[in-house]
Amino acid sequence: MNSTDQRHESKTKLLNAALHLIRAKGYEATRIEDICETAGLTKGSFFHHFKSKVDMALAAAQYWGEMTGGFFASADYRTLPDPLERFLAYVDFRKAILQGELPNFTCLVGTMVQEAYDTHPAIREACNKSISDHAATLVPDIEAAMKEHGLQSEWTAESLALYTQATIQGAFILAKAKHGPEVAAACIDHLRRYIELLFKQPQQETL
Repeated sequence: MNSTDQRHESKTKLLNAALHLIRAKGYEATRIEDICETAGLTKGSFFHHFKSKVDMALAAAQYWGEMTGGFFASADYRTLPDPLERFLAYVDFRKAILQGELPNFTCLVGTMVQEAYDTHPAIREACNKSISDHAATLVPDIEAAMKEHGLQSEWTAESLALYTQATIQGAFILAKAKHGPEVAAACIDHLRRYIELLFKQPQQETL
């Protein structure tokens, strides 16, 4: 293994440690020392890759987006031919992955932005980009489903995609408050019912 590979491996270890710790403890409570200890690396290694804790948070948000983007893109529901079924299966998939301890299924960027939205604008923007980019992946399926079902409404595919993310992020907050995934699963079930009702609404004739 050459030095470039070693640097890449150490940075990945630090980012993976940050992902776990921030989801478990929050951004402010997570110290650089904690990240280094969890990664099994020194502070020298940390500052070789990151200028500061904020710089690390920005890299972690990007890394999170890349990881989750690949994870969802390769999920089995993506192969379903019907766009509404794909969208509903996405919601089902979000419920199915509520597995393990809370830090294992809650959202890194959703956790960070709650703490840093006012104090660290750069982190807020990085979290916004990650959430918005993920929501945007749902828009083509929602648009196609609206077209197939002849759905004409004041709301847009973009707004429904963002609402979906808002519901899921809220479900994570309740899971933390109640310290278990059951309430999050129930919220996602309600989200699914809501989406089904939207696409079953009788359409008004247009002049």
